[in-house]
Amino acid sequence: MPKTVISQETAASPSVKPVLPPFLLTTRQGEAARALLSYVVELPLASVDAQFLAVVVAIRAARGGVGNVTGTDLRSLKLEDPRRAVADLEAVGWQVPGSLVDGDQDVPVGIKVPEMSRETDHPLPLGKGTRSRVSGWAMRARIAKPVRKASPATRLAALFLAAHSTSELHGQIPAQLPEACRAAVPELAVKGFLADLSGDAYRLDPVVRHLAGLFRTPAEIAEEERAEACRTPSAPEPGQISPAEWDGWKSGASPALRRHVEAVEHCPLCRFSTGRVAKAFMYPPAGIPAPRSVLTAYDAWEDGHPDRGPQAAGFAAAFRAEHGHGPSYSQLCKGLGWKLSRSLRGFVVHRIVAEDWLTDTSPVPWTLRPGKVAQAHGIALPGQAARSTR
Repeated sequence: MPKTVISQETAASPSVKPVLPPFLLTTRQGEAARALLSYVVELPLASVDAQFLAVVVAIRAARGGVGNVTGTDLRSLKLEDPRRAVADLEAVGWQVPGSLVDGDQDVPVGIKVPEMSRETDHPLPLGKGTRSRVSGWAMRARIAKPVRKASPATRLAALFLAAHSTSELHGQIPAQLPEACRAAVPELAVKGFLADLSGDAYRLDPVVRHLAGLFRTPAEIAEEERAEACRTPSAPEPGQISPAEWDGWKSGASPALRRHVEAVEHCPLCRFSTGRVAKAFMYPPAGIPAPRSVLTAYDAWEDGHPDRGPQAAGFAAAFRAEHGHGPSYSQLCKGLGWKLSRSLRGFVVHRIVAEDWLTDTSPVPWTLRPGKVAQAHGIALPGQAARSTR
């Protein structure tokens, strides 16, 4: 079967499609958002007010054990009984300064969450980037226009249903949803937060699609991991490239490349084998053959993913902030829930790079980052953002 090699010229799409707002969360960050909600509803809190307040405090306290909240924050939650909510938090051992309710409304107070200070058995072990993204998502979800003036029960229900929706905006009401929130679900349909509601099945309205948590069932995750294991060759054992060969290669690298190599090699989140890292840097692929079947498959996939560019750029920016290096092609597609064959995966990423939503330092691996088009839409790394304003 004839094959072709992707290039910048042939990969660029001649037509420009409308840009949809990117999802706020990646698949992994969606899992963190659901973990936050699960943690809160498992606390022995006596009111929905307290649960709603606990969501805000817990995500802010996740990395240091103390969540800073102002009286203005408290007012914005529109709780029915703020004093009772604070008392409920104190009843489970959270330490809330009295000035939160009665003090200067613009001065932050630190609410201590003892279990968030533990070094082991932490209830929400989140990286800095993930914590920040989930916190931002929770704020955007609770002030979304359809529910901005709704009750705490309705807004907490909105958080749950957004977090448990797929990239196609479908979802099933989770069993963990508090009863007071379950009773408020029909209101979400009336207010336009949900486009469809039938029994426990629902679909987010496109106006709030950016809040979707990209939910996947455990069975879907397991199946994807099995498929990935079958189609991806096993990483080489360290012995295939000797330590001396690897050290020699690194000693000849530039200081900037050496720093990048070490960021990948010692990443505490990826935990790649030395052999895999060495092979990727020492023997990068020269080109990507694209059979006609891949071109046909891409056309069908592209139609169902009009927001692929913003999604990829947002994921790459968040991934780099958390890991200190860019994602691999596999990590990018897996994180976004794109179930693709290896050949189609390569084609998809190269097209996104050609469209300038992503850029990389080819052929150096793990260098994906937001491109110029992404920067123009406000999706950028800190250094990129600074350069784009000059």
